[in-house]
Amino acid sequence: MNTNTLLAWLPPQHRRPLLQRLLIVWAVAFLIGLATWIGSRAIGHPSTFDVSLVYSYAISTFIWLLTDLPRFTFKRLLRSPAPYYWPPALPATFMLLVGIPLGFLLGRLLGDAYSGKSTWDLLEHNQNRFWGLMAFSIAISIAFVAYFSQRGKAESLANEVTQAQLMLLQSQLEPHMLFNTLAHLRALIGQDTERAHAMLDHLNDYLRTTLQATRLPMYQALHPLGNEFSRLGDYLNLMTIRMGPRMAFELDLPPSLATAPVPRFILQPLVENAIRHGLEPQVSGGRIEVQARAEGAQLLLTVRDNGSGISELALADAARPLQADGAQAGTSWGLSHVRQRLHTLYGPRAGMRISALATGGTCVVLTLPLTTPV
Repeated sequence: MNTNTLLAWLPPQHRRPLLQRLLIVWAVAFLIGLATWIGSRAIGHPSTFDVSLVYSYAISTFIWLLTDLPRFTFKRLLRSPAPYYWPPALPATFMLLVGIPLGFLLGRLLGDAYSGKSTWDLLEHNQNRFWGLMAFSIAISIAFVAYFSQRGKAESLANEVTQAQLMLLQSQLEPHMLFNTLAHLRALIGQDTERAHAMLDHLNDYLRTTLQATRLPMYQALHPLGNEFSRLGDYLNLMTIRMGPRMAFELDLPPSLATAPVPRFILQPLVENAIRHGLEPQVSGGRIEVQARAEGAQLLLTVRDNGSGISELALADAARPLQADGAQAGTSWGLSHVRQRLHTLYGPRAGMRISALATGGTCVVLTLPLTTPV
């Protein structure tokens, strides 16, 4: 059973950050256990290192479970807003007042079971030490929550900026395509009624799926790969009617990958670049192939054309590392935006590779984590 199966109840974009927060908690728990072991010897109540670690890890893990997971499991009660589900101040305070003391006591009991000691004896005979340990746990926990909350808000802001850029990119690409399509449709109506009807049908399907996508919440960045290919098919059919025999295309999507979650509007900028810079400049036009393949835990999306190819300067720009803010200067905005979105959503687990084909043309490969459907 993999991690995605265990966390299937959690939105996909939160699974990896959740595990990252747990690893941070465990790293600090080791330092706390070490400090507790050294401190116990200094105050004359020596404890073995393993016992100090068990208490530290048990308390830290229980407090994390009771202050992080409830944001998702009780999001309605806590009024935790999407997409990052950090509750408002009052519900958050209630969650901490319940979660931290309860996590501390559960952790102590688990440590008692390992060490053979009794927390209740400690509370009865050394209340100052007991309340000191609880106060220390509360202080560390509040510091963790404050850090994770600020980090989550920063991630949320970065995601909103990226999604706003997506909408802006979409608004720039679609009018260009729409006006050209309408102009071509007007010319076809009086010359080739059958092709005009086919073009109108594809345009209707394309606009319907596009409008449905724009109504989705901004934080819902993923949708099934089958939807992405369907939308792309309508677009390419429109372009085929426009360009006639100068253009051919192939969409290759295995049925087993149709439900794989991918970022919305991730392929069309690549296809538009292939048509505009690869096929249209050639008198003979060319062919575009879009392919999806699974390689282990990765999803590979390939856009390949046999057009006029990509320049050495464009290849050099595409190979430049992302800047600190995720941007990439010098590259086509469409390509830069695709790479930036992958970086925002997946970090180093995703990437984009562009190469010139020896036979002429360009190949763009997107590598994404292959996750289970939402």
